Amino acid sequence: MKILCDVHISFKIVKFLQSKNIHAIHVNDILDGDKTKDQEICNFADQNSFVVLSKDADFKNSHFIKESPRQLLKINLGNISTKSLIDILEYHLEVLKTEFTNPMCCIELSQNRIEIFN
Repeated sequence: MKILCDVHISFKIVKFLQSKNIHAIHVNDILDGDKTKDQEICNFADQNSFVVLSKDADFKNSHFIKESPRQLLKINLGNISTKSLIDILEYHLEVLKTEFTNPMCCIELSQNRIEIFN
């Protein structure tokens, strides 16, 4: 699994994912950094087989309307601490790895649930 973290995702999340042997990068380290447009992020992710990790609802809309990004992990957790997000990701990590073997997948993580759309 390869994950591309959107601009509002902490670099600590990238480090956590890397510690779990997941190829993770942050959008600030590629393309135009924090000025990269959503469509460019989607194109990069699709061309390089990355899951987009974002809090931005625009990516979910794009996934269902344009089928891009093909793989999306949408975070619906409000303003939680990075540590809390890491804990939630770690709890669901095996499910995420399994589900993101599907070429077209959207997963939403909320406080008390995980929703999977294939």
